[in-house]
Amino acid sequence: MSQTHPVASIWAATATPAPETPALAGDHRADVTVIGAGFTGLAAALRLAQGGATVRVLDAGAPGFGASGRNGGQVIPGLKLDPDALDAQFGEATTDFVGRAADVAFRLIETHAIACEPRRSGWIQASVKTSHLPTLERRAAAWAKRGASVEVLDAAAMARATGGTGFAGGWLDRRAGALHPLNYARGLARAALAAGAQIHGASRATRLTPQGKGWLVETEAGARVTSDQVVLATNGYTDGLWPGLRATVIPAHSFQVATQPLDAALLAQILPGGSVVSDTRRIGNYFRIGPGNRLMMGGRGSFAEPRSVADYGRIIAALHAIFPQSRTLGLEFQWAGRVAMTPDHLPHIHRPAPNLTIALGYNGRGVALASAMGDVIGAHLLDPSVRLPLTVSPLRPLPLHGLHPLYATAAIWYYRLRDALER
Repeated sequence: MSQTHPVASIWAATATPAPETPALAGDHRADVTVIGAGFTGLAAALRLAQGGATVRVLDAGAPGFGASGRNGGQVIPGLKLDPDALDAQFGEATTDFVGRAADVAFRLIETHAIACEPRRSGWIQASVKTSHLPTLERRAAAWAKRGASVEVLDAAAMARATGGTGFAGGWLDRRAGALHPLNYARGLARAALAAGAQIHGASRATRLTPQGKGWLVETEAGARVTSDQVVLATNGYTDGLWPGLRATVIPAHSFQVATQPLDAALLAQILPGGSVVSDTRRIGNYFRIGPGNRLMMGGRGSFAEPRSVADYGRIIAALHAIFPQSRTLGLEFQWAGRVAMTPDHLPHIHRPAPNLTIALGYNGRGVALASAMGDVIGAHLLDPSVRLPLTVSPLRPLPLHGLHPLYATAAIWYYRLRDALER
């Protein structure tokens, strides 16, 4: 598979050149094999290599090939669950970890001088439903109690902050921000390479076999790596490498579009503070200003790969509804990528066999959370006294997973109906 990015996204069109990551050939030995060169795998490899471990990273494509190079570039801390619920389920240390996830991403960028257009201009969680506002106010207060810099926004403040229409209110979380995700992934790869890790693109892992106390990983082309530990970090692009793993997540498509560049007048109106935004509906949308001052809008699409601009009709309609002034702008980019959704809306860490660590299921918040998760997994493998942030859970394959496009589509329509009925 080519190491050039195959998706006609705004990120691929504006990215810096990819580092050299030649395909694995022959037989090798490493302390740790990392499967998946997205944010989780690259952050883990970087931490491990900095700690003196020998690391081989394998990817079917190239660094940033999957969701890490195709997402909206929104760096959002926290999880779907509110802080008090996280405290009750996992403990305050986990709440603190996810609350600081954006800090990890921005620290990695600063430490390794990654040129990925980072800006810490905040995230707005917006609502078009007045019934959602009490929940948002409680959420903002809960994070403020834990030291976050937040602000509750009424309808007028939302209009000023977004330049969009129809918002009843929201809250601003200043811990968050934006970046160029493909450049961030490639920057993490360069940092890991500089620290001594070996990264191999076009090297799909097809077999994982116990070898003594460790593992033998074999690629599609017949190359092999023997290692003490394996980190499996393939998220929405998880295949059948480990039995049952693919069936634990639903690989939902996130569709995105980007307009022509905004002129100075529109830039002064639309997201003048540079915040990124997502809304509170069960099937909501997210938007920001992207490279070249283009307005970007994203949201859930069909489970089939998009084939034409018509497949982006729902996203385009949302763009025009929120920003009527965008109707005069042409669209320059349309693309899609897979995010891994879980039934409980939480990421999962699995250890189904000795010396095998799996992390996946970021539910659309992977930029910050996958960075932090990979970093802490690497630290834990170097020093087991470093606590993993989530309880290690058993694999729980979803019943009739092969039919997920059918029942997940039905669920999406049900959630859209509920969204429509709420006020």
